[in-house]
Amino acid sequence: MSDVNAAEPPKPAEAQEPAEAQEPAEAQDPADPPEPPAAQDVAGQAPAPARDPDPDCGSDEGKREGGRREALLRVRNRARELDSQPQLLAFAERLRSRLPGDDRYGDTLSLSGRQAHQLLGKGLSAIQPQRGSVANQLGLTALQLWQAASEAQGRGRGDRPVALLFTDLVGFSSWALKVGDDQAVELLRAVADRTEQAFAERGGRVVKNLGDGWMAVFADSAEAVTAVLDLQRRLEDVDVHGHRPQLRTGVHLGRPRSVGGDFLGVDVNITARVAEAARPGQVLVSEAAAEGLQDAAVNLGRARRLRASGTPRELRVRAVARD
Repeated sequence: MSDVNAAEPPKPAEAQEPAEAQEPAEAQDPADPPEPPAAQDVAGQAPAPARDPDPDCGSDEGKREGGRREALLRVRNRARELDSQPQLLAFAERLRSRLPGDDRYGDTLSLSGRQAHQLLGKGLSAIQPQRGSVANQLGLTALQLWQAASEAQGRGRGDRPVALLFTDLVGFSSWALKVGDDQAVELLRAVADRTEQAFAERGGRVVKNLGDGWMAVFADSAEAVTAVLDLQRRLEDVDVHGHRPQLRTGVHLGRPRSVGGDFLGVDVNITARVAEAARPGQVLVSEAAAEGLQDAAVNLGRARRLRASGTPRELRVRAVARD
């Protein structure tokens, strides 16, 4: 058989190494819902991972705030030191002693009233009760001057002569024991209303209620006597449980010490003794008070010596009646 260059059948192409096969995606269970897409921010990119808060964040503002607090604390401490400085306190006390008015204004006795400056003084004295305070002293100095100005205008009266008046309801205590509290209070209210009205119309002021009597002050004795005679007339229509009130009254002209809301001194005691010496329904005045009644429409009785403890030996009194 002849050699025949017959074409050899083509060799099968060398099989190329297949590329690395990718793992087929895991078949999804049709019952499972599809996973949501990854969250994206507004720009379409995934948000940056959250970072721990910076411990130094806001430290500048915190430092500034701390600095302000320290500065205020230093100012407060310095002010407190100055407020308690002995030299300044001594100066404030010397200043008060040289100014008009009561340089001891601020103690319990001087603040015992209910007037505006006394209420302010109570509040001011309560601010620094444990230590001396320059600010406290200066505040009390202002109230001291206020009181002095009031006295100069005749409201506080201070060292100026004033007419002092005491009244007393005759036989009230024994009557009140018989009739009881209700009738007693009813009588006191009726008398108090008329007392306030009669005294105020003559420029008088009730200083205090003495239970079954009153203490009042007037600019002069003529106003005081006229007021109490008018009060007697107003009481004529008062009748409580068959009882008609009667007053005994004493009037004296003197220079009592105005302290707080009260008047103190020898002249106050003299006035009380004059009132005690009066008979039921009588107005008794001291000789000093009688001197101011020369032009008043009243009748003056004969002068007589008043013998009572706590009064001057030369004290003389006179009865007063309506003209």
